[in-house]
Amino acid sequence: MIRIACDVHTHTLFSRHAYSTLEENVRAASAKNLELLGVTDHFSCMLFDQQTLKNFQYFINMSAWPKEWRDIRLLHGCEADIVDVEGHLFGWDIPVMANITEESRPETTLKEKCLSACDYAIASIHRDDFCDDATRVQNTQMYINALQDPKVLILGHVGRSGVDFELDPVLEAARDLGKLIEINESSIAEPAKAKKSLRRCEDVAQRCAELGCMVSFGSDAHISPKVGGYAKTKELLESVDFPEELVACSSAERFLSLLP
Repeated sequence: MIRIACDVHTHTLFSRHAYSTLEENVRAASAKNLELLGVTDHFSCMLFDQQTLKNFQYFINMSAWPKEWRDIRLLHGCEADIVDVEGHLFGWDIPVMANITEESRPETTLKEKCLSACDYAIASIHRDDFCDDATRVQNTQMYINALQDPKVLILGHVGRSGVDFELDPVLEAARDLGKLIEINESSIAEPAKAKKSLRRCEDVAQRCAELGCMVSFGSDAHISPKVGGYAKTKELLESVDFPEELVACSSAERFLSLLP
């Protein structure tokens, strides 16, 4: 029987199209007896017109969070957009030369500054027009390149990305790098998404099981009642007889051991 004790893909009000506070999500996780909650707000151009450190300062003060809250282990994460066919993450090419009070600092990038405060990143595609002229081989390498980023632990909702790529090489790369492929609850539980992505998500789960690639669980909750809801994920994993030892979110201890 599949056990899931961690939800490592959730959103708060910072993501702008989500509706709950950090505390509301923690309370929801506690009510569902989760052991660990990963908060992974969007790190993406979809949030602001101006891509500045001031707009993304949310990510640089995460040390203010308690490590445990209501008996829940709390992790700082982000869901970072893959932005080009080379597999770069959002912010990689945005220079930062000052802090939020505009004091001069050595030059870095928005990506490096914000992700340095995160325990891990989920790399996802939300806008895929940069793949329009790319080949299947290029798209495959894009995902592999994203996995090679030291902060990236998880590839997010690959079952619904809409990008044509070769599945096995990506899963093999994730396995060999000690990274995770997400089984995303919203992709298979929400009817509009499931209609397009359920079959692909089934293929992803089946091949992960066969290739020995670990998976993570994410509710992708954008409102607190959905935090920790994993009914469809559990049903999917059990339908393919998924090995329990490949479920990274079966306990907080297991997930924490996989952090970058």
